Amino acid sequence: MDNKTYCFGEKLRLEISGESHGPFVGAALSGLPAGFRPDMEKLAAFMKRRSPSPENGGTARREKDIPVFVSGMRDGETDGSTVVIMLDNTDVRKEDYDLISHVPRPGHADLAAYMKTGSIPSGGGAFSGRMSAPLCAAGGLVIQLLEERGIRIFSHLFSVGEIFDIPYDPVDPTREICDDFPCVSSRSAKLMKMEIESARRKGDSVGGVIECAVTGLPSGLGGPLYEGTEGRIASAVFAVPAVKGIEFGSGFSSARMRGSDNNDGYRIREGRIAFESNSSGGILGGITTGMPLIFRTAVKPTPSIALPQHSVDLERMEDTVLEIEGRHDTCIAVRALPVIEASCAIAVCDMILKEEM
Repeated sequence: MDNKTYCFGEKLRLEISGESHGPFVGAALSGLPAGFRPDMEKLAAFMKRRSPSPENGGTARREKDIPVFVSGMRDGETDGSTVVIMLDNTDVRKEDYDLISHVPRPGHADLAAYMKTGSIPSGGGAFSGRMSAPLCAAGGLVIQLLEERGIRIFSHLFSVGEIFDIPYDPVDPTREICDDFPCVSSRSAKLMKMEIESARRKGDSVGGVIECAVTGLPSGLGGPLYEGTEGRIASAVFAVPAVKGIEFGSGFSSARMRGSDNNDGYRIREGRIAFESNSSGGILGGITTGMPLIFRTAVKPTPSIALPQHSVDLERMEDTVLEIEGRHDTCIAVRALPVIEASCAIAVCDMILKEEM
């Protein structure tokens, strides 16, 4: 899988390249209009949200993640050509992965990669969460481009384990989050931190759910079947390592409802059609309604844990017990919020540019 690029999009096309333990990871973004001047300080702040925090159970791996623009930018503006971004991998410790070069880690893509290629990539290779860094860099640019159009994307930690935050209001999701933890409720933030610390002390990990909202989207975006907005966003979001599920609006809970509770009623207000609710999450028939687009993403527990786990030795073809060493997040969902926002931004912007043709 060395030197391979992974692509998404049509009018706005993103290519991700590199590997966790290679010299760099990178992104190539084509389709940005010429003359767009991104705020680099704002991009740096967005990237920092992805950085690990020791007090929140983050990995000890430290990468500066300063985007280097190789091409596509001139005097701080996009020039209409492909924007190429490079991020150096400087804090790499390959020795931590010597043992698992032939002992696949449960929950990781190691065994699947071995079945496909005959080897296990160091540090997870292109399957690693490290690949979300260039995605964040590219998506951070697109988020700023969308903001110029009045479209805003934001998120919070909906849950960690069995601890839940206050959900977004489906009609008006705009809420401030805590300064030190991405929750609406300070009490929920405190309890989530305790849950993460409890898992860390036990050598374990814990999963979480991210709730994301998009406001300012025009109505009429998307279409039926394979042109649906949910499908485009889901395709981008599922590329994020550790994502295992996504739901829009009332999502899976709608399966437990009556139609009379789940349906969005309509009324005429000041000569315009208004929605009484937003159970659909801003999408009906794959098409945006003009209401806030709301979805939730399930992020699994970090597979790398210190507890003993059953595995196999691929060289000896015998059972073994694996105890993983190295540097790992206790709850990867904490750092995944900007990655989900970036993925959503790229999917939405691609759809908008496509429909403007």
